[in-house]
Amino acid sequence: MSTKKTQPEEKGFFEKIKETIEEFWDGTKETAEDLKDKAEDKIEDIKENAAAKKATASKKITTAKKSAVKKVDTTKNAVAKKIADTTDKAKKEAADVKVKATTKAKEVTEKAKDTTAEAKKTAANVKAKATTKAKEVTDDAKTKVAAVKKAAAPKVAAAKTTAAKTAATAKRKVTAAK
Repeated sequence: MSTKKTQPEEKGFFEKIKETIEEFWDGTKETAEDLKDKAEDKIEDIKENAAAKKATASKKITTAKKSAVKKVDTTKNAVAKKIADTTDKAKKEAADVKVKATTKAKEVTEKAKDTTAEAKKTAANVKAKATTKAKEVTDDAKTKVAAVKKAAAPKVAAAKTTAAKTAATAKRKVTAAK
């Protein structure tokens, strides 16, 4: 006879627990694998969404950067233009002031030359008048002196003659008295 039993063998308590645990374990493994697959799918979806959002954000940042660069460039150009305009205005003003100063200096110089020339003319006129007046006074004085000399000459001669006569008479008297 055979040593095998024809009836199924009854399992013991521990074997039943062991089988139950194995069933739980296999179920848990399957659930874990399913969860793992779902998690991988979800991670891929999130990565795709993140990549799309990143691309959108990158586009927005690039657009914002370009806009900011344009604004900065526009501002720089405006500032440079204002500086250039202000510099040009200052140069023009300086040139105008220089021209005005040169013109004014020329006018003052011309006026000073005219005044100096007038003063020289006036001084020459005064000198000429003074010389003429001095000549007139000298000529008048000479004329008067000559007239006085002429008028005084006969009187002087008469006085000399009278003085000589008086002196001769006095000499004779002194000689006679001796």
